[in-house]
Amino acid sequence: MIAMGLTSAPATAQAVPPQSQGAPEQRGAVTNLPLPRYVSLKGNEGNARRGPSLSHRIDWVFRHAGMPLRVVAEFGHWRRVEDKDGAGGWVHYALLSGVRTALVTQDMLELRTRPNPDADIVARAEMGAILRLNECQPDWCRVSGGGQRGWVPKTTIWGVDAAEIRD
Repeated sequence: MIAMGLTSAPATAQAVPPQSQGAPEQRGAVTNLPLPRYVSLKGNEGNARRGPSLSHRIDWVFRHAGMPLRVVAEFGHWRRVEDKDGAGGWVHYALLSGVRTALVTQDMLELRTRPNPDADIVARAEMGAILRLNECQPDWCRVSGGGQRGWVPKTTIWGVDAAEIRD
């Protein structure tokens, strides 16, 4: 077993509620992509502003490359984003990436060889580590980071909705 430090960010566990069953899917007025949706911070720093322009005050600064963020609104070249604690603001789209990542919300999270709680442990990730999000099944996601890859329960990461399936 290998312990992974990986990229660390402040962490507190909080699940993202799935969208209501049967409710029509919202789409962004600019991109026509689903809202809410997850993205990640492209660089090491991104300013979150009070409104969608450079003239608005900076309320928050994201400082972790790859940090998963949830897009909840769009206006021109700006996206309203939130982190797992609900902090955020308007960020220019150029600072965001479509690469999916997830934030570990459980300390010493065990990455397993298969999506099964009895499968062998291949690595452990610290709470706050940022992992690359790969395939997701109903209850498990395959993640990678620090040269390791494995399966984790969806309930132990933030950056994917409970009902989301990824191939």
